[in-house]
Amino acid sequence: MNTIHVDVVSAEESIFSGEARFVALPGEAGELGIYPRHTPLITRIKPGSVRIEMANGDEEFVFVAGGILEVQPNCVTVLSDTAIRGKDLDDEKANAAKASAEEALKNAKSELDLAKAQSELAVMAAQIAALRKFRQKK
Repeated sequence: MNTIHVDVVSAEESIFSGEARFVALPGEAGELGIYPRHTPLITRIKPGSVRIEMANGDEEFVFVAGGILEVQPNCVTVLSDTAIRGKDLDDEKANAAKASAEEALKNAKSELDLAKAQSELAVMAAQIAALRKFRQKK
């Protein structure tokens, strides 16, 4: 069977490492789909979910809060400051963090505060969307 090695790494740990038939993730210019022997590529990725179709047909979901993607013909590497396995996503924490980001947005006193709050809100909205997508697949 034709597979590609996939590594998803956060600042703290390796989140996923294994063989896959297909990988989909949110690229900066749109959704990216990667099959074995893909053309080499390095690009930034947006917050969202990485969907990994493993060699045995199972699917693994990982939420990433943005990062860098490197694709080689036989290897895909996703580097992100924050990466969380789909099964480890927590509704309550995500909704509380989103509410906190919305409050920070309302109370922003400078351009920097506003930009930080907008960024955090975008990440939390993407995490909640990834959580919903993961729950639908189960």
